[in-house]
Amino acid sequence: MSAIRKAARLRVLFVTPECAPWAKTGGLGDVSASLPAALAALGLDVCVLLPGYPSVRQAARNARKVADIRSAHGLPSARLLRGRLPSGVPALVLDCPSLYRREGGPYQDGDGVDYSDNALRFGLLSHVAARLASAASPLVWRADILHCNDWPTALAPAYLKLGLPGAAPSLVVVHNLAFQGIFPLDVAERLGLPPESLKSEGVEYWGKLSFLKAGLYYADRIVAVSPTYAHEIRTEAHGCGMQGLVETRANRLAGILNGIDMDAWNPRTDPHLDTNYDADTLEDKAPNKRALQAELGLAADDDALLLGMVSRLTDQKGIDLVLDALPELLARPVQLALLGGGDARFEQAWRERAAATPERIAAVIGFDERLAHRIEAGADAFVMPSRFEPCGLNQMYSQRYGTPPIVRATGGLVDSVGDFSVDGLHRGEASGFLFADATPAALVEAVDRALKVFADRVAWRTLCRNGMARDFSWGGSAGRYARLYVAMRAVAAA
Repeated sequence: MSAIRKAARLRVLFVTPECAPWAKTGGLGDVSASLPAALAALGLDVCVLLPGYPSVRQAARNARKVADIRSAHGLPSARLLRGRLPSGVPALVLDCPSLYRREGGPYQDGDGVDYSDNALRFGLLSHVAARLASAASPLVWRADILHCNDWPTALAPAYLKLGLPGAAPSLVVVHNLAFQGIFPLDVAERLGLPPESLKSEGVEYWGKLSFLKAGLYYADRIVAVSPTYAHEIRTEAHGCGMQGLVETRANRLAGILNGIDMDAWNPRTDPHLDTNYDADTLEDKAPNKRALQAELGLAADDDALLLGMVSRLTDQKGIDLVLDALPELLARPVQLALLGGGDARFEQAWRERAAATPERIAAVIGFDERLAHRIEAGADAFVMPSRFEPCGLNQMYSQRYGTPPIVRATGGLVDSVGDFSVDGLHRGEASGFLFADATPAALVEAVDRALKVFADRVAWRTLCRNGMARDFSWGGSAGRYARLYVAMRAVAAA
């Protein structure tokens, strides 16, 4: 029997702090919507567990109560509500008004400050997830595999290994190792963690408690969201202080590249575009460039290389590299359209640059789903100069839209963008431009490479079509997860 057929018998609890469109702050929200749907399409019995934020409760207003969760240790009581995501995948909503019913986002208040009780908010999520994957489950449905995502859920494997009966095997997916869920060690008592776990061979991390370390230490398997990132987190440069632990568990570590929703990101059917197009009608991409220039107040210029950026404005994303490179870039036939928010200093810097040269630079601070799609379609090339990028999704969106990405050679960017060469172009492998050093000069050099190809419209169209032909759907990655689940189950049953 094939691994996929075996996996179809498995019940998988996919626990996440966010899931689009109900709650989303970044790529994890998109992954949490798309991957469970792809796993369900393979026949797996998947259920998503997420907190009952106001947006979630509103979206799942017809959900019905299926269980009461009694208070335990220092964690409050809660209810489990069952509904369905827009994809049709079943969802369990953890309803606890004292922890989740707030006006801010999933992790921070309206001023961007972390909630002071995040340890309890996500400790409860982790504790309930672990119970649902053990003989202590309050439901008849009981998970065979617990699939955890990032630090807000990473305490669940510790709960499973530290006393719950009939514990299912667990895996923790690292979407970004830099976010580690670090709290004072004395919160462990309220979380119900036993004293024997409060040491370096456990949840303790430099005198504090780390949710992510707990997951890395106690989970049966670790998955990084791209093969290259799986290698990088074993190094000092990208291990964020946890490379030693990751290295000791290297035999339990895998890298599986994220996919994208190929229906939501499809230039042939995208409702946000002025003119729809595909690889066979690539000439219809041009009206989207003109429409974007008009919408953002950029000069109407067919010959300028319009660079798009949709990004968090942070050091990780290399935003400062682009700012420092602007004098050189503006000496070339280049325009730039940016959408994003983040660090206040970067937001202000982009406002000032756009105000100084409005016909060449447009900066929209914040996030707008419609505009994100229009930038992907209207830009000629897409810039992602990240210092590190565990996977990245925008470089996949841009290739889907025939907008070659200009990216730094790191993490999932390496695994999803084929660097330009003449031979690679004709083999169908080249789909963008990679650069190695995290410097403004290296970025400018990559843009110069792009400008040279852009001047040859036949070569540029071939490059665009190469990217549009790549398959970034979830099918292949979901299959790899399914095979991993089967292997985990076999070890647990042995």
